Amino acid sequence: MKKSDFMQVLKEHVLILDGAMGTMLQARGLKAGQSPEEMNLTMPEVVAAIHQEYLDAGAGIIVTNSFGGTREKLSHYGLEDRLVEINAASVRIARKVAGDKAFVAASIGPTGRFVEPVGDLTFDQMADLFREQAKALIDAGADLITLETFLDIKEIRAAVIAIRELSQTIPVIAMLTFDNNGRSVLGTSPEAAAITLEAVGADIVGSNCGLGVDGIYDILAAMRKVTSLPLISQANAGLPVLVNGETVFPGTPDEMTAYHERLIALGVRVIGGCCGTTPAHIKAMKAALAGNPQKQTVAGPAAGVTFLSSRSGYVAIGGNNPTAIIGERINPTGKKAFAAELREGKIGYIRREAVEQVAAGATLLDVNVGTPGIDEPAAMERAIFSVTDAVQVPLVIDSSSPEALERGLKAADGKVLVNSVSGEKKSLERILPLVKKYGAAVIGLALDETGIPPTGEERCAVAGRIIAAAEGAGVSRNNVVIDCLTLTVSAEQKRALETIKAVREVKAQFGVNTVLGVSNISFGLPARPLISSTFFAMAIAAGLDAAIINPKEAPMMAAFRSAMVLLGRDVDSAEYVTAYSGVQAEAVKADSPGEPADIRKRLGQAVIAGDVEGVTPLVEAALADGLTAMQISSEGLLPGLEEVGRRFEKNQVFLPQVMRSAEAMQTAFTRLKSELAGAGIEPLAKILMATVEGDIHDIGKNIVCTLLENHGFEVIDLGKNVSAERIVSEAKSRGVDAVGLSALMTTTMSEMESVVAKLKAAGVKTFTMVGGAVVTQEYAESIGADLYAKDAMEAVARIKKLLEK
Repeated sequence: MKKSDFMQVLKEHVLILDGAMGTMLQARGLKAGQSPEEMNLTMPEVVAAIHQEYLDAGAGIIVTNSFGGTREKLSHYGLEDRLVEINAASVRIARKVAGDKAFVAASIGPTGRFVEPVGDLTFDQMADLFREQAKALIDAGADLITLETFLDIKEIRAAVIAIRELSQTIPVIAMLTFDNNGRSVLGTSPEAAAITLEAVGADIVGSNCGLGVDGIYDILAAMRKVTSLPLISQANAGLPVLVNGETVFPGTPDEMTAYHERLIALGVRVIGGCCGTTPAHIKAMKAALAGNPQKQTVAGPAAGVTFLSSRSGYVAIGGNNPTAIIGERINPTGKKAFAAELREGKIGYIRREAVEQVAAGATLLDVNVGTPGIDEPAAMERAIFSVTDAVQVPLVIDSSSPEALERGLKAADGKVLVNSVSGEKKSLERILPLVKKYGAAVIGLALDETGIPPTGEERCAVAGRIIAAAEGAGVSRNNVVIDCLTLTVSAEQKRALETIKAVREVKAQFGVNTVLGVSNISFGLPARPLISSTFFAMAIAAGLDAAIINPKEAPMMAAFRSAMVLLGRDVDSAEYVTAYSGVQAEAVKADSPGEPADIRKRLGQAVIAGDVEGVTPLVEAALADGLTAMQISSEGLLPGLEEVGRRFEKNQVFLPQVMRSAEAMQTAFTRLKSELAGAGIEPLAKILMATVEGDIHDIGKNIVCTLLENHGFEVIDLGKNVSAERIVSEAKSRGVDAVGLSALMTTTMSEMESVVAKLKAAGVKTFTMVGGAVVTQEYAESIGADLYAKDAMEAVARIKKLLEK
């Protein structure tokens, strides 16, 4: 199967992808705690029969039974050594049924672990897991690969990159699962997901699971703003409810087709079903295509825009968007203290500058750690982790070392801008392959082996060669941002206007976006901000799309904000008014990373900022000031963590930032442990936590455990796939105050009801709390649980409130 064949079919026809596999297998003999993928070997006729039902219902894409086929997932069942056999069998079974009537899509699901710094797997380790499974599936003859039900943009990014290392031609579908708030579990927006996944080589993007068709539609509408790729909708049959002890998805076949016309108009080219969908749903979806236009007509976002993304946000460069502000302060040049920190492996300066520059108005951050005497690749990785923990803007990775660039590209969460490549042959050959592989954009410096050309025309010619080389390497011109080079006006006065001229010429000839390191213009002159800000305004008027500046310099930001108003890019002058009516000044003051006078506030701010490195010295200072361990905890640390919870509720911070704050809290408690023990302080309560039998997912539970411990609870974590009998026994023998149960899969939800019932039957007097991706408030009430929490922060808040009562 050629990539072009499948993609051409999508241009002419909307394809129906099949429905749920797990619930169908369960109905046909899959036991709790058994690997669904093992049935490819032990009961292939059952798997084939399900494929046949979906084919008969009208599915044009049959998905293999290989969702949990990575080594990491198979190891839970002792099947890791049969990985190739299991995955190859999944393709063989599907191919035999599909014949030439349908495409065979090889399913790859998440590993159940996160990439560092959120998790404990390196990028390379995660990519290796997916590469191994993908190779088995590709070698077995899959027509395409579908990545489904991913929660972490960094994990699915690693998966696509690994697949593209194996094959540049096999079509790849990439889907994240989103919550009702329009974000993934780790805070990724639909726009950021689409930008990141398109950049690394996905052919079709979209969403599956988690939501019904109405919710999926909203997710895809957001994606359409930033991508012209075909979209996929793979919704659940509504949200699960409990009926007579069974988990039921109430969405009818007719309800699943209600959005067909709108989905197709949006550019959805593949429509399928996830949890709760059956052949009846697929048959209805196929029938509903009749009468709808089939040819793809959606254009997507405006041409000429360079999109960049972080884990949770995105920036558009070019078009009629505001000039992007690239903060330049994370650079050791001329900063002895920062260079010293880099040599010591510290990150305090990096975190402070990241927060302060974003507060001042930076929309992107340049990260440069090049200084003598350090391991630059390792330092770059630390810096990227630190910045992405602290702020949510996309990054510019700045290094002359290909090794450091690659390490930074692996560490990044989204689509970054590489700074930079020049017109020199050696530079083009070393940098452009990295840009292509890791799905980045790149700054092209308009210079070559002969140096910086003196005229705008000559710089424009170098820019043309860079753009041609980039396109030859598979990097589109939308992902090349040309730096026409700012020279020092005090030394070469005539060159300033040549730079402005080059900006105009590059945009007119090539239609690409431009960037300048603006501050260079005033080097060696007094009152530098006057010259720099005036030149900045001139460059913006000439069409400059991005500027590398110090956003903490008021004249520079004043020139920028004024220009945006005058050029009509600040609608209703909203940003200008906010900046200069006192509103922003107050907001920045409230969130300032500077050190408040009171040590308690400084402790709370360290927790809010997730300052793992700086919190212990603050604890030492508080103890030296005479505060007790209890005062440090209750008056400093806990208020900080509570503020993190409030910001999480408002979608101002997301799970990675919450976990970083929890890590800072844990670091502080580690230092206070001896003082707290001596004070005889008892934990708030004793909580037993477990993922129910048959379910091997424990990411969410582990997060809840961490936050509970940081709020003063004693946590007994029994792990995953825990039987009801063991939960009851441990709860009884340990005298716990509450039992928390987690389930990710619809097939294991019902086990929660069994545990709650057995706890009551055994006379264990304890509160019960349930949660997980498929669990709802209604379900919790129906099984007699005392409370439900939709996420980790809510779990802590609700159990504290319940125990107070």
